[in-house]
Amino acid sequence: MDVRKLQKIVVSALEDIKGRDIEVINTTKLTAMFDRIVIASGDSNRQVKSLARNVQDKVREAGGEIVSIEGEDNGEWVLVDLGDIVVHVMQPAIRNYYNLEELWQASPSRHRPSGEAAAA
Repeated sequence: MDVRKLQKIVVSALEDIKGRDIEVINTTKLTAMFDRIVIASGDSNRQVKSLARNVQDKVREAGGEIVSIEGEDNGEWVLVDLGDIVVHVMQPAIRNYYNLEELWQASPSRHRPSGEAAAA
């Protein structure tokens, strides 16, 4: 399945169940393992599990394949591996702690002390 079509299915499945702060990161220039990471937040264990389950269901309905699923037991962070796309559904505290968005940025940001002005 085309990665853009798969991405649309994943994002739509997350939006269907009110996934929050959905972010898609293009990783084609960073790794050959997968093309996209999709990260979304759910407010409870139940919602995180439901979001991940809906992604799986919608991908299967569209003829896609689920490579593996991790974390469904506790529901704080569920990873759904779709081959070309890896979906991370997390509770906000877990998402803030691991900060995958910053980890997978193509150009890392530099943190400055709060009083230091940004140099041009």
